Amino acid sequence: MLKKLTADALGLSDMGVVITRKDYDKTDADDYCFTNRAIIHVDGKSAMSKKRLLRRYDYLMHNISNVFLETAGTIDLDVEIKFTIDNTPLSIDIHKRFIDDIKDLYKALHAISYGQKQNAYKLEVAEKSSSVASSSIGRIGNDNVPLSASFEEITCFANNWMIDHKEKYKKGDFSHIFDLYMDN
Repeated sequence: MLKKLTADALGLSDMGVVITRKDYDKTDADDYCFTNRAIIHVDGKSAMSKKRLLRRYDYLMHNISNVFLETAGTIDLDVEIKFTIDNTPLSIDIHKRFIDDIKDLYKALHAISYGQKQNAYKLEVAEKSSSVASSSIGRIGNDNVPLSASFEEITCFANNWMIDHKEKYKKGDFSHIFDLYMDN
């Protein structure tokens, strides 16, 4: 969980910190939670406001791309993790003392992004294979089997094929990536 801290008194921009699981209930204002299934963003105007807008970006339906980690300069107090969800760019400032945690988050988001791209390609290949197979059946004649029976059999096979490959390549749970990169 990343928490934005308002530092108006010090003249600094909003800067996030890494919150441990035991302190999740103490977060407010502008928070991000990265889970194995989604990125959850609680958007609040300030710590004083009660209004919140909750956005959930499930990995199953939202693609992560353009993942970058901008490290702190000599006088900077923050690092930034930048990424895009679908077409929405996000940039989160985090205090540089949390650089090791943010490096792990960067690795996890990058791995999810890469996995989503690879799985989208594999699903596209499966869909094309199904299309080629169904168009090929029209060229194969079998006098002993009625065309309606062949069509029904091929349709059933293609349907099962697509469901199987969608379940295989359209992932919503990235626990294995979070287990690899994130300390829980």
